[in-house]
This record gives sequence, structure tokens and C-alpha cells, in this order.
Amino acid sequence: MNKILITGATGNFGSLTVNALLQKGVSADRISALVRDENKASDLKNKGVAIVKGNYDDYASLTAGFQGVETLLFVSGSDVTARLPQHENVVKAAKEAGVKHVVYTSFERKNETETSPIWAVAEAHLKTEQWLKESGLAYTILRNNLYMDMIPFFIGEKALETGVIYLPAGTGKASVALRSEMAEAAAAVLTSTGHENRTYNISNVEAYSYDDVAKYITEVTGKEIAYVSPTVEEYVQTLTGAGVPAEFIGIFAGFAAAQAQGELAAVSNDLQTLLGRQPTSLKAFLGSVYA
Repeated sequence: MNKILITGATGNFGSLTVNALLQKGVSADRISALVRDENKASDLKNKGVAIVKGNYDDYASLTAGFQGVETLLFVSGSDVTARLPQHENVVKAAKEAGVKHVVYTSFERKNETETSPIWAVAEAHLKTEQWLKESGLAYTILRNNLYMDMIPFFIGEKALETGVIYLPAGTGKASVALRSEMAEAAAAVLTSTGHENRTYNISNVEAYSYDDVAKYITEVTGKEIAYVSPTVEEYVQTLTGAGVPAEFIGIFAGFAAAQAQGELAAVSNDLQTLLGRQPTSLKAFLGSVYA
């Protein structure tokens, strides 16, 4: 019986993957969930999933938690500043505990140097891919594109009110896909064979610009929405003046600049193949959000 462990299981991606596994008919007694805080895991417990307490900063908790696990879904850490040592802990602990196969959630990119506008996000992913390849463990790398779910956050809650989407993404496109469908693809990898030592580009079959976003929201709501692309400097100044916290401005500006530079534009059939159907389109998603 292949024992599957999901890290970060109380987070969005981890919990969606657990649900996708259960929907695929995987029995709950085959699934374990690594969690930092057991109090947040009551939903998982109620589904019959075994709870393993551990966190990426505590190496001993990882080696103990990974005992008897054959397949590990390693969901990348959410603390960007602490990710390098945390991820190294996970890879080393997986090897020490005798895990057979590690499936890792990485990211889509084109520029792998420090000149990337999303280098703060990129660095740990690139290192982790390297560590996995050097570890001798069987691995599968899921290069997840930007979550489609983030588009409403990037354009802001006042876009409908003002009629303007204001982001420094230029005419760049991103092959965004739903987080739940990326999690479903991860579940497909965890429950089928032939994925060892492979890398999948988990992107949509079509790439979208913010002109497309503006057009789709206009169609859905009947309200004219325009897209304005300032320089990154203007954007940072404007949002700082509006009292937006600096960390959010940095994330929004970084991903917008990455999109402008074509970092997220690569389309792929890998997600469609793993899902066994066409991924949700941006138009359909925005229709459900803004209808």
C-alpha cells in the first residue's frame, strides 16, 4: 500500500490536494498530513486522514514524520525569507527516512538569474530542484504557473468601482490556471506511475494579458473596464501613497514585471494531460467571480 504524505496540508494547495486524492477514491488511511498546528487540522482528521506534527524548521520532526512514507508531496514553504534552509531540511529528511518518491511544487519561469523580477521567489525553488536532482531520490517537479485565483487580488477590489486595472504588466501574458486544478494534477501524479525524474509545466493551454482580463470583466459585468500599465516606479509610488503595505506592493510589482518580461507566458499541455480535460479558462473563471 503506497503511503502518501502531504506537507503544508492545512494550507490552500495541500488541503486541495488531499480533497483531490479522496475524490479519486484513495482511502483516507493511505493519506498522512504534515501540519505545524494540529488545531487547524480538525477538518483533515474528520476525513480520516492521519495527522503528523512537524515543520520545516525542525529537522527531527521531519525525519520522524516521513517514516514509512513512500510518496511525498513537498509543498513549497510560504515563508519566502526562510525557505532555503527549510527546503534543504525537507530534501535531506526525505532521503534519511527512505522516502521513495518526492513530488515538489516549483514554479514556471524563463529567467533563472538574479535579474529576474521574482528572484526572491525563484531562488529557493531553483536550489530545491537542484537538491532533489542531486539527492538520488526519485522526484517529480511541478512547475506551477501563477494561480488564476490571484488575478482578482492583483487587480484590486476597487477595479469595478474605478473602471481601471492598474498594473505594470505591459502587454505580457501569463498562462494562469486554477489552484484547485493544479492540486488535482498533483493528485494525479501521486496516484499513477511513470512520473519519476520528470518535470511538468503546470500552465494553461492559453496565455492571457491584462487587456484580456479587462475585456472579459467588461463582457461579464457590462461595465467598461480599462487596463493601464504604468512604470514599476509609478506603480510603487501610487500604491505607497494609497497606504498599501510595502510587502504587498513588492509581490504585486514583482509578478507584474515578470509577466511584462514574458516569465509566465509559456503554454503547456501537461496540466490538460494530467487532468484528462481542458483546464478552466480565464474567461470562465472571471465570469464566476464577477457575474
